[in-house]
Amino acid sequence: MKQIYFISDAHLGSRAIEHKRTQERRLVNFLDQIKDKAEAVYMLGDMFDFWFEYKDVVPRGFTRFLGKISELTDNGVEVHFFTGNHDMWMDDYLEKECGVILHRGPIACELYGKEFYLAHGDGLDYQDRKWNVKLMFACFHSKLLQRLAKMIHPHWFMNFGLEWAKRSRLRHSVKEEHGEFENAKSLVGYESAATNGELPYQGEDKEGLVLYAKDYLKSHPTINYFIFGHRHIELDLMLSRSSRILLMGEWMSLFTYAVWDGENLFMDNFIEGETQL
Repeated sequence: MKQIYFISDAHLGSRAIEHKRTQERRLVNFLDQIKDKAEAVYMLGDMFDFWFEYKDVVPRGFTRFLGKISELTDNGVEVHFFTGNHDMWMDDYLEKECGVILHRGPIACELYGKEFYLAHGDGLDYQDRKWNVKLMFACFHSKLLQRLAKMIHPHWFMNFGLEWAKRSRLRHSVKEEHGEFENAKSLVGYESAATNGELPYQGEDKEGLVLYAKDYLKSHPTINYFIFGHRHIELDLMLSRSSRILLMGEWMSLFTYAVWDGENLFMDNFIEGETQL
């Protein structure tokens, strides 16, 4: 039986990542190593730091990554691509040219006899429900604003998007440096999260995606595994005797992946030259 892999949050092309080409090559190397073992690969959002498709124009770069995805799908591996809050402006390029299966929201599915709930996580995280975040979420999903954006020259709009994403990443880092996460240092996940300027794990009773999963379980008790991206922290937590949640870290410094083989689900970090897949 072949395996099913999960990854998230590579933020390819980010101007806040110093060695962008090296990061892409590491991801491509990972995909190359699993291509003969994988039944499917689920990419749970924010694989690009910014993506916007015009009718006849797509973002420059990522050729090695897109080529490897195409190789996987050409060889019969299902590649499921979830839009995240950084790359939600997908049209049909990846579907038509690379053969991916595109998901624009959460899905519940059965994989080797177990029930999975898969999503990027933005819009579900209870921490995202402040009025300003909800307003931004609504703007980003507005079809009208997307049509207006397509009237802007790609050079200007792509530059704006990449700079916006960079400033957002650096702003998180500044918050960490100024001690805004100080009170959370004792919590699980602080070290890896703070390294990336991300809000660390808030605890089972405050972590937004954990709270969402617990609420969802009340009406959907058959879900065995929740797997989310978005938060950039690694978390593997039992929600009940038959249900777990995994938060998938990221592919900027943690290089986190998860594997489901029909019996076991585990999460690990891909260390180039050391990890045996």
